[in-house]
Amino acid sequence: MQVQPIPGLDNEINDIRLMTAKIVSEDIIPSEAVLYKGGEEAKARRKAISAKVKEQGLWAPHLPEEYGGMGIGFLKHAYMNEILAWSPFSARLFGVVAPNSGNQKILLKYGTPEQKKKWLEPLVAGEIESCFSMTEPDQPGSDPYAIQTRAVKDGDHWVINGHKWFTSNGRAADIAIVMCRTEQADGKGGVKDKMTQIIVPMDTPGVNIIRSVPVWGHTGGDHCEIRYENVRVPAENQLGRTGTGHQAAQDRLGEGRVFHCMNSIGQMWRAFDLMCKRAVSRDVHGGKLETKQFAQGMIADSYMDIQAARLMTIHCANKMEAGHDPRADISAIKVFVPAAFTRVVDRAIQMHGALGVSGDTPLAGMYLGARTLRIADGPDEVHRIVIAKSVLKCYHDGMSWDFGA
Repeated sequence: MQVQPIPGLDNEINDIRLMTAKIVSEDIIPSEAVLYKGGEEAKARRKAISAKVKEQGLWAPHLPEEYGGMGIGFLKHAYMNEILAWSPFSARLFGVVAPNSGNQKILLKYGTPEQKKKWLEPLVAGEIESCFSMTEPDQPGSDPYAIQTRAVKDGDHWVINGHKWFTSNGRAADIAIVMCRTEQADGKGGVKDKMTQIIVPMDTPGVNIIRSVPVWGHTGGDHCEIRYENVRVPAENQLGRTGTGHQAAQDRLGEGRVFHCMNSIGQMWRAFDLMCKRAVSRDVHGGKLETKQFAQGMIADSYMDIQAARLMTIHCANKMEAGHDPRADISAIKVFVPAAFTRVVDRAIQMHGALGVSGDTPLAGMYLGARTLRIADGPDEVHRIVIAKSVLKCYHDGMSWDFGA
């Protein structure tokens, strides 16, 4: 990885990118074979790299300094993500692995001082693990209001019943943040359902892990199917006010979609690097791959995909940082970037032939991840609707859409 300062960019962001790239390229990528293998050697390597990250002041970019993080804010974190994404191991080694990182942000914003002491601080310290339990097998993930898991107040407790799946990190988690339907007075003598997030320790009676959901043919993973059957937790485990669960989820997903896109760009970048190195080194049919026009076309198309995806995402991030309405831009990158990611990795796999689908390169894993992103955090179709509605509203208001804004 060769990363240069970006002209016109804040010096602090350039410094963070260069320092991050140095650790990723010199320590993490050369250690990938050991880290994939696991065991004591991998454990020692992870510990040493994380210690170096902390020494360099690069630990937990998403957290404020008072909780041991960098306190750099959203935009700088986004720029850092494209470098971290060169390796699938970087996020955990830099203390910003999902779903813990998203749960930490929610606990920071909505948690009480007692909740932060009890769960946030141990989560940041790595003493406990967490999961986010929202998606349900019998309800469309594209409609968060369709969630049927219900929490009913019983004295000073919530009693939860429901069925979730794709609860990431479910097996390792000590606590889950569970999205539930709750009732709230509507101010007109009646009640209405609203969403509320509730912290549930995983050892609570009635929390039943049914299975690890097989994903792309891989079994034994950490995406769990869970039934919550008369799960009783103290009312003080509620995060935020009753009914704030949907907003908390949107808070989590808004920035998260930008981070996912910057992650995708970083992985595209590495796939592009692998593809170009393959092109200049592989002999085929009387010459190097780089001399074949089909290969040149793959490189050119991938270059354009990466540039377009990166500029769209940075534009969106700048808009969010400035406090402007980013909804159409978030949806645009959420549709475009995973599709571009899929195309770039597909070309890199093709350039590598059989090697590309083996476990000897990271390309196969990238390809599956890229395709999954077209479903995760809202399917493409929903985001296209958001874009169209945003644009058309502008015209209904008598204005024209400004692409320069």
